[in-house]
Amino acid sequence: MSGHGFHVHGPHDHELEHAASGGHDHGHDGAASSGKGMSTTGKIAVSTAAIATAGAIFAYMGGATQANAGLYKNNAAIKKTEASNQWNYFQSKSTKQALAEFARDTATDDGRRQGWQVKVTRYEQEKTEIQAAAKKLEDEASRWDAQSETQMHQHHRWAQATTVLQVSIALAAIALLTRKKWLERAMYGVAVAGVAIGALAALHI
Repeated sequence: MSGHGFHVHGPHDHELEHAASGGHDHGHDGAASSGKGMSTTGKIAVSTAAIATAGAIFAYMGGATQANAGLYKNNAAIKKTEASNQWNYFQSKSTKQALAEFARDTATDDGRRQGWQVKVTRYEQEKTEIQAAAKKLEDEASRWDAQSETQMHQHHRWAQATTVLQVSIALAAIALLTRKKWLERAMYGVAVAGVAIGALAALHI
């Protein structure tokens, strides 16, 4: 209560002032300590938000590259099937050519022999075209396979980067609870490592 120009603090008044001052005494040392603590806490909180944002981006990229890898592998399988069909077609033409050559060689009539020769020549030309198409499809399948492998490698990098950043966030939480400086430093170090791995993924390394 107050009276005659002076004020007496009650217990509840003291507790309210204590809470308002951040749990510290009103001396200069206490104020400096409180300010320092709040500064460190705020810095860790902001860093954690930035790390979480980077982790979300890395996780998205990891999912996207994994999806791309599956799509490219599927494209490779389609091209391999098409190439296999072409090689089967090539084999069919080879069989027809062999039969035509046999008929040509056993023909007793020059006219018939010449007619079979025309077919042999046509089958040979068709085989050449089919072989070229089959090889082209095989090359395309190889390129899709290579792109799939590249995407999977990137996916693993993004996944590694995401995991490391998650560890960094966990360290940040422990650092906030324990106020251990070495944990704070470890948190920043692990975060830098995670970002570095993410950079490797972005650079296809």
